[in-house]
Amino acid sequence: MNAAIKRVVVFGTESTGKTTLAAQLAAHFGEPWSPEFVREFWDLKHGKITAADLGTIALGQMANEERATSGARRVVFHDTELLTCTLWDDVLFPGECPPWVRAEAEQRAKGVSLWLLCDTDIPFEPDPQRCFPDAASRTKGRQLWRDALEKRGLPFVEITGQGDARTRRAIAAVEGVL
Repeated sequence: MNAAIKRVVVFGTESTGKTTLAAQLAAHFGEPWSPEFVREFWDLKHGKITAADLGTIALGQMANEERATSGARRVVFHDTELLTCTLWDDVLFPGECPPWVRAEAEQRAKGVSLWLLCDTDIPFEPDPQRCFPDAASRTKGRQLWRDALEKRGLPFVEITGQGDARTRRAIAAVEGVL
């Protein structure tokens, strides 16, 4: 990974606007972004993902990130990354996250310049891949993702608000690391 390229991760539990925000940031800064691999994989597997797939999902996520990074000049945006993969592995397949995925996630997390923690203050949008629509689950997920950053001492800015205000807050945070 090119150390001169700033890596910004759009981070948070499901239905917090990560994909939209990653695309908006990439467009604003004229830089690439990597999509969340598991969405594509879900479709390929017709929604039938098992614990045996967790390593493949991690490899696909890493490939998406590397592809985007190779086209970056100053900054690259990641819609999800391996730390998120480990969090979902633990939620959906307790005890099944491959140790190499967890180790790689920890190593890669250290190379991120900024984490944009997306709050759950926007409406939940139903999607066949999403499974925790109720307020209590969303609050629990939000705290789990925040704890992951705080526990590791990773640099993050919480992204809150609706529409353009949310996007402006993220742009300002990114400008702060450039």
